[in-house]
Amino acid sequence: MKEGRYIVGIDLGTTNCVVAYADMQVERAPREMAKINLFRVPQLTGPGVVELRDSLPSFLYVKEGHEDDSDSLQLPWQEDDAVTVAGEFARERGAEVPHKLISSAKSWLCNSAVDRETPILPWETTKDIKKLSPVQASCALLRHIKNAWNHEMAADDPSLYLENQSIYLTVPASFDAVARELTVKSAQMAGLKDIVLIEEPQSAFYAWIDKAGDDWRDEVEKGDIVLVCDIGGGTSDFSLIEVNEGADGLLNLARVAVGNHLLVGGDNLDLTLSYFLAAKLREKNQKLDAWQMRGLVHSCRKAKEELFSSQGADEYPVTVLGRGSGLIKGTIKLSLKLADIQQVVLDGFFPVCSLDDKPAASSAAGIKEFGLSYESDPAITRHLAQFISSHTDDQGNPRLPTAVVFNGGVMKSPMIRERVLSVLKQWHSASGGGEIREINAVDYDLSVAWGASYYGQAARGDGIKIRGGLGMSYYMAIEAAMPAIPGLAMPTRALCIAPFGMEDGSHAESKDRLFNLVVGEKVTFDIMSSPNRHDDQLGDVIDNWDDMGITALTSIETELDRTGTDEGFIPVTFEVKVTEIGTLEFWACSRDDDRKWRLELNVRPKA
Repeated sequence: MKEGRYIVGIDLGTTNCVVAYADMQVERAPREMAKINLFRVPQLTGPGVVELRDSLPSFLYVKEGHEDDSDSLQLPWQEDDAVTVAGEFARERGAEVPHKLISSAKSWLCNSAVDRETPILPWETTKDIKKLSPVQASCALLRHIKNAWNHEMAADDPSLYLENQSIYLTVPASFDAVARELTVKSAQMAGLKDIVLIEEPQSAFYAWIDKAGDDWRDEVEKGDIVLVCDIGGGTSDFSLIEVNEGADGLLNLARVAVGNHLLVGGDNLDLTLSYFLAAKLREKNQKLDAWQMRGLVHSCRKAKEELFSSQGADEYPVTVLGRGSGLIKGTIKLSLKLADIQQVVLDGFFPVCSLDDKPAASSAAGIKEFGLSYESDPAITRHLAQFISSHTDDQGNPRLPTAVVFNGGVMKSPMIRERVLSVLKQWHSASGGGEIREINAVDYDLSVAWGASYYGQAARGDGIKIRGGLGMSYYMAIEAAMPAIPGLAMPTRALCIAPFGMEDGSHAESKDRLFNLVVGEKVTFDIMSSPNRHDDQLGDVIDNWDDMGITALTSIETELDRTGTDEGFIPVTFEVKVTEIGTLEFWACSRDDDRKWRLELNVRPKA
């Protein structure tokens, strides 16, 4: 990638975006890391008011009618045809008119049940307003960041524009290949053509390394397993990082496990707290409609954040706007108490459980409301138990972490961190010993962007790098070669096309086995993945794959070109590449000539 003056880390978060940067032209000693700074993002905080903030809330307010030309919604830079306002104003105003608010775009970006390139947001809005696709919504947030940077940092010098810097954009470790491709597409649509993806838990760990400096090796030792527990606004992300000793006798780091993509986080806490308060209103024979409930959710989010961050505060006011006949007509004021949060959040989302516990299965309802695929069991500690128990050593014992790094806005709460640590210590005691310690985070909100900027320096050879690669194994369904049986669908087998841990920038070929590639007619390639099958190698074929921890991911629907001499089937081998920016490419290669077909991941849901 280009080496601009600045190395910029961007945390494109579910609820907040954060930007950190290092100026590589500042004089420093050889091998000394450049100082990392926080970019304070200018944004509307009220009508006609632009202020700098440490983060850009990941909310978009959809303008309509007269608002398109309103001076009160103008920014210091020109945004042609901008239909949304991003940031703090969007979050606060959107709580009052939730049908015009786009939130959780990042969660929609990885929702395989919808067409993520079709305008569907704001979700459930029936009003006649402009809608955006999840890709466009993510693009709008990144475009605001780009324009804000260029206004504040570049002035009239194009060499300092954000699009001309070295940009490291973070994604959840559990993002699959499709979600990563869409993230890259969002950035490219925003004008950021040259980026590298980095996993958020690794970024949080890099921030700790930067904070610890040369002393980081004194705080961990060979054999340590570090759990990065990243619980943000929309997702819970778990990774295990192992501390090893290299041939030079120095400690090195390797990411050895990644959890599933869990749609449970601060958003779920906000929703639960809103239903908790709504139940109190029903006890007084007062009911809220769907519009008011959406507003209450956003009010509970603000109250929760204040109670988590305030010193000594034990309650915070919550406001519900009035509506029409039969409902609450006038504005009503409630309060959310710290004791309520302790009861609802700790017992509901972080219950004490054993390492053998598993998340509860989803309900057997015949029909469910369509939307984001939230976890059926909100108990994050049970999801953590499943993650740790599914990753074992050579003797089959769970790889219990010996240290933990917390990250994400939810983890700012001391009582939540203490509960998770208590549960982890209980698992250690039940297994016959061992200890676990907390490694201090740099900042629960800012670490990911900070660590991404550090990683950019490490990529230039100036710091420590965590060995990682693909966080899951990828497979393609292939039709078994067997006689057709009337009434029985032809069984499929899973061909491993990219093994776990395959490093960014690496390329691999499978030439030991031939496959017949269908050309000249529309065909479907089903792609699957697994975060737990670490021993499968390129070219391995697995029978009964749907019972082997391999799950369907997406499909490639295409018609591959054929020539006049082709007979409909072409013998092929295949090759795969993990690009330098962290995306996956798959190629089918003709055995008999130099033709290749690139199969691009289809991001649309299967019909």
